[in-house]
Amino acid sequence: MPEQPFEPDRAIAGTGMGGAMDLAASEAETLEQHPSAASGGRAPGGPLGTGPADKPRSLWSDAWRDLRRNPVFLVSALVILFLVVISLWPSLIASGSPLTCDLAKAQEGSQAAAPFGYDGQGCNVYTRTVYGARTSVTVGVCATLGVALLGSVLGGLAGFFGGFWDSVLSRITDVFFAIPVVLGGLVLLSVVTSNTVWPVIGFMVLLGWPQISRIARGSVITAKQNDYVQAARALGASNSRILLRHIAPNAVAPVIVVATIALGTYIALEATLSYLGVGLKPPSVSWGIDISAASPYIRNAPHALLWPSGALALTVLAFIMLGDAVRDALDPKLR
Repeated sequence: MPEQPFEPDRAIAGTGMGGAMDLAASEAETLEQHPSAASGGRAPGGPLGTGPADKPRSLWSDAWRDLRRNPVFLVSALVILFLVVISLWPSLIASGSPLTCDLAKAQEGSQAAAPFGYDGQGCNVYTRTVYGARTSVTVGVCATLGVALLGSVLGGLAGFFGGFWDSVLSRITDVFFAIPVVLGGLVLLSVVTSNTVWPVIGFMVLLGWPQISRIARGSVITAKQNDYVQAARALGASNSRILLRHIAPNAVAPVIVVATIALGTYIALEATLSYLGVGLKPPSVSWGIDISAASPYIRNAPHALLWPSGALALTVLAFIMLGDAVRDALDPKLR
């Protein structure tokens, strides 16, 4: 068979799959200068995705990508953002003071100045519902931060060092788990005379940290058994460096998930304690106080009860939905 004449402006490059691919001379020169271009961005002799053009994605970047595509997260985040805005600046959507009442308008229905009507004391239900969001968000966020910080520190240290202190912390958490939350609130907050939110927040932190502590302890015990921790220890890294640089970033995800879901629970707990008369007290503005005040005349003025109850239910649902979305994004087993 006669040989084919060589054409200088054409080149042949093997595909590695038993065939051939015709390339222009300029493309062949490019492959000679950049061998990784022919392998789809992989390094020579390496698997796909190991070239310089491909950056490894972390757990947090993958989680953020999944959250942006999750409609549950988007809806709950928008609701929470709206609650935060009206908590900081309630006058944007509500005029007047929530403490201004007129007994002549008691139990009246919806009007132009009061779209939610008036309660039994003649207070504007719409204004009180808007201003009540500030109390709920403040209690929920502060209690969650306090619980997450205290529980993570104690549980993380106990799980990392183990031994005697781990056993002591485990027995202490068992004691706190045996205390009913509502009953503990009735006992501890009944002797408090302050009308601020801080006694309620302190009570929630006192009884809420054992749950986060147990989650953090188990997560740290699992993380410290990984090979990268053993390698860091073999290289002479100190305990503080191992705990802060290697274990904490890889053990914090379960804590974030539980804390996010618990935030809605703390908001509901504050409303429950206020309803029972041991949480916030008048003249503080709280959904729990409004629900308690409107309960006796639910037949004559149901609007005074339904609007704060609906706002409370929507807020708790939004935080629980947000926590579920974060859990699905951070848990690799659910992907």
